[in-house]
Amino acid sequence: MRANIITYLFIAILMGSTHYALSQGSELYGGGIKFKLNEDGSKYMRFITWNQVWARYNMNNEGSARQGVAQKETYDIGLRRSRFLFLTQINSRFLILFHAGINNQTSYSGGYLGSSDAKKPQLFIHDVWNEYKVLDKTHFKLDIGAGLHYWNGVSRMSSASTLNFLAYDAPIFNWSNIETTDQFARYIGIYAKGKVGKLDYRLNVSEPFYTNTSKAISTTVANYSPMNVNKIFAGYLSYQFLDQESNVLPFTVGSYLGSKKVFNIGAGFMNNKSAMWTKKTEWTGTDSLNFHDMNLFAVDVFADIPINKDKGTAITAYVVDYINDYGPNFVRSIGIMNPASGTAAGATGSASYRGNALPLIGTGNTFYAQVGYLVSKNLSSKFRLQPYAAYTMSDFEGLKDAEGDHQDVQVIDAGANFHLEGHHAKITVNYRHRPDFSQINTSDFKVNYKPEVTLQFQVYL
Repeated sequence: MRANIITYLFIAILMGSTHYALSQGSELYGGGIKFKLNEDGSKYMRFITWNQVWARYNMNNEGSARQGVAQKETYDIGLRRSRFLFLTQINSRFLILFHAGINNQTSYSGGYLGSSDAKKPQLFIHDVWNEYKVLDKTHFKLDIGAGLHYWNGVSRMSSASTLNFLAYDAPIFNWSNIETTDQFARYIGIYAKGKVGKLDYRLNVSEPFYTNTSKAISTTVANYSPMNVNKIFAGYLSYQFLDQESNVLPFTVGSYLGSKKVFNIGAGFMNNKSAMWTKKTEWTGTDSLNFHDMNLFAVDVFADIPINKDKGTAITAYVVDYINDYGPNFVRSIGIMNPASGTAAGATGSASYRGNALPLIGTGNTFYAQVGYLVSKNLSSKFRLQPYAAYTMSDFEGLKDAEGDHQDVQVIDAGANFHLEGHHAKITVNYRHRPDFSQINTSDFKVNYKPEVTLQFQVYL
């Protein structure tokens, strides 16, 4: 009996709704794996596991090094994500979710001891929440939940699923406070979500995590305040004109691969009072501190439209505009699985721009657009081809050259998904054309563009 239970559990978990299965674009996978706890399946357990492996070439930003040794270019392999998720429905009104895993491990960074030791990455909790269904009417639905959650505000991509991206990855600025006041894009708090007619909503009140533990502070550039104990208020509303998307889970789909006809317009916000700080020129104690509210807004449009049902062609597009206020001159540079760090001899400018890092988050505006086309299934019976392109343009208040002129951040991504079994097994090739701001705020400043090529292999069950 025990052997049969184990067999069923690992052959059949993830089933859920037809929406969820079809969103992954795999008829062979069907409903996935679901372990029923009673005869009618109203009590069940679902399990999802996935790995994303990257092989990458990167021309590093000027001055990049590893332990003081200059690194002009790097070739590396890394684990972008390795996760597992359990979802349990004990009756129609109660739900429990648990999600854990690792991220961003290379031979150079991502380990338990930080960038100096890449070994034994920390397995940590991403999501844990309990949820109760309050109302389930035809035109009004309301669920209340609490825990470490992913029901984020600001934009659609702030709660993006990492399983079904259109591009090879998220643009990162969609997670507005990644690994600062949040825990890997999650917050501890209370959320409400549901639908009013065709309006899908999610609202939350959450706690900011303690950050900026070194208490770094400037007179002219805002930073996160370690004294922040104020609640975060956030939400996202989306009017779904065509097919309605499931909101059983918070994870928004990046591409439905022609299985749904979706057109949504959304808007979101985040407010955290006194989240940022600066200090006055003369330090006389806490009365010399200036506190700044964090106010973030976004509007977006998402479309996933089948073109020819017989051929299976479809177009996917997403556009978003962020209007962010983190306080004066705040700019944050991030490099995903950064292959280099430190400063090589003779380099000038901020060390935060080394490796593949670039300014991604800050006070100002960020526009992002992506579009993809699912090629006819007549091309091949073995896989589906989906070329795509993405463009980012940011104008940050605090990103200036030595003469004080603002410098835009423009990034171009172009690539293709080779769907071997929908999103369940796919290979993605991406070329990135990114700016090198290693010498920002110096007399030697000039924008150099560097190439970055990523090959991703994804499998999830």
